Amino acid sequence: MTPDNPGFAHAYATAILRRGREPMPPADFTPDWGDAPRRGKYYPQASTFALPAPPASGVDLDTALRGPGDADEPFTLPLLAGLLHHSYGLLGRRLGIQANTDLAALPSYAHANWHRATASGGGLYPCSVYWIAGPGAGVTPGVYYYAHARHAMQRLLTGDVSARVNAAVDPPRPARQFLIIGVKYWQNAFKYNNFSYHAVTMDVGTLLQTWRLWAGAQGRQIRPVLWFDQAALGDLLGLAPDDEALFAVVPLTWAAPDGPSPAADPPQPTRRPATVRVRHHDQERSRTLLRFDTLHRINRSTAAALDRPATGSLASAAAHPAPGGPRLPLPAAAPMPLPVEAALTARRSSFGRFLHRRPMAAPQLAALLQAAAASTVPSEIDGPADRPLARIYAFINHVADVPAGGYAYDPQEHSLVAVTDGPPGAFLQRNYFLANYNLEQAAVVLVPTVRTHAVLDATGERGYNLVNATVGAIAQSFYTAAAALGLGAGVALGFDSVSYLEELRLTDSGEFPLLIMLAGDERGQPGDYRYELR
Repeated sequence: MTPDNPGFAHAYATAILRRGREPMPPADFTPDWGDAPRRGKYYPQASTFALPAPPASGVDLDTALRGPGDADEPFTLPLLAGLLHHSYGLLGRRLGIQANTDLAALPSYAHANWHRATASGGGLYPCSVYWIAGPGAGVTPGVYYYAHARHAMQRLLTGDVSARVNAAVDPPRPARQFLIIGVKYWQNAFKYNNFSYHAVTMDVGTLLQTWRLWAGAQGRQIRPVLWFDQAALGDLLGLAPDDEALFAVVPLTWAAPDGPSPAADPPQPTRRPATVRVRHHDQERSRTLLRFDTLHRINRSTAAALDRPATGSLASAAAHPAPGGPRLPLPAAAPMPLPVEAALTARRSSFGRFLHRRPMAAPQLAALLQAAAASTVPSEIDGPADRPLARIYAFINHVADVPAGGYAYDPQEHSLVAVTDGPPGAFLQRNYFLANYNLEQAAVVLVPTVRTHAVLDATGERGYNLVNATVGAIAQSFYTAAAALGLGAGVALGFDSVSYLEELRLTDSGEFPLLIMLAGDERGQPGDYRYELR
């Protein structure tokens, strides 16, 4: 796709940017909460086996954020279990007095807020996780679905299909074991309608970043492939294209004590006919399913973009360098010695609990900025000299030794460059649509931006998924770092993006502010209820 022949993703991105002033249809939509879907797929006829207890690494979050470097130790079944448990598995039940709109329902057990380590737009968790298990996995080869509520695998298909997956994905090197991330649209669209594609593509990024944090602490690599034959894999998994889309495939290096590694001994072509596919069907709880035309159009547009861009294609779409002007040097980042599993378990949204009692320490701000700026979604088209896609801006309300105002963060110099002067609280609150946060009370509001149209020009329609996954990864690192620092945190999408462009003087930069991330002190003695699953 070229700038002279833009696809639908360009139009969808612009509609998302302007939705604060030009609401996306259907403008009068109201979710039917009484007919809401499950927060996970349900295969009543599939056989199930429990996963082993997840191991703990003991590695602190600072180390996990740096990743495994060049190490790429093989996965095992217990490590896979830990990866899934500490990302999408249920960790416990929480109930707290806060300002979110779903508070009235949460005391009812049927609406229990079972928390997970990974953030999700609206707490809806629409991602499906599939495991393609080939020879040497320690289980019968086949296709499995991760049943998060039971921390178990459900077998959907028996037989080695890893060669078919390799053919559809064309990974950098053949593999026998794969994780596949899909999104069942109705799990999010029942609430967010046509906006849901924007939300769920960020959910994919939050999940990938949790995997990268947890696996990095274990010396393992997570390298997703984003450009693959979605139709071929969807057919294998028995998915209706408009109901569920596939967004990322993660080839796993796997321990194979009884044979050579996949790199040395790639999977042989399967003898099973190509028509073999998953026959199990998800049982939907909702009685009425609605169709949203814009959602299906952007889904089909990105799914059909099969051509993989050349390595290094993203170079032209990288974030602009930090603007010129006087720098405010930041102190060294506050240490985050909390083990990565503990930080992921502690992650949560503040929902209106921010209270300006004491300013945030500048080293804490430095740690949040570093964690956010270092978060990326590596893909198969990355070039060796690629710069980050996202740039981070900061609206400072209450941070010690940092004057209130709007700033651009320069990660190279670890400094702030002033963009606006004066307290930004009134601007932030005036341009926020919802009632679940008071942005004036937060110590800082971080804003990641990406040159969305430039990414689409460079990579085609499917680049939209990479844009939002990148921002989702930033949000997950932000949440996890805030938990490790003992700060309250929240992420929100309900703001007027155009006003942020104007305030940050970005109207000619091509940058899109895609979400806002809040952190600061919280009200004391909240009277929360917590029950941790063991």
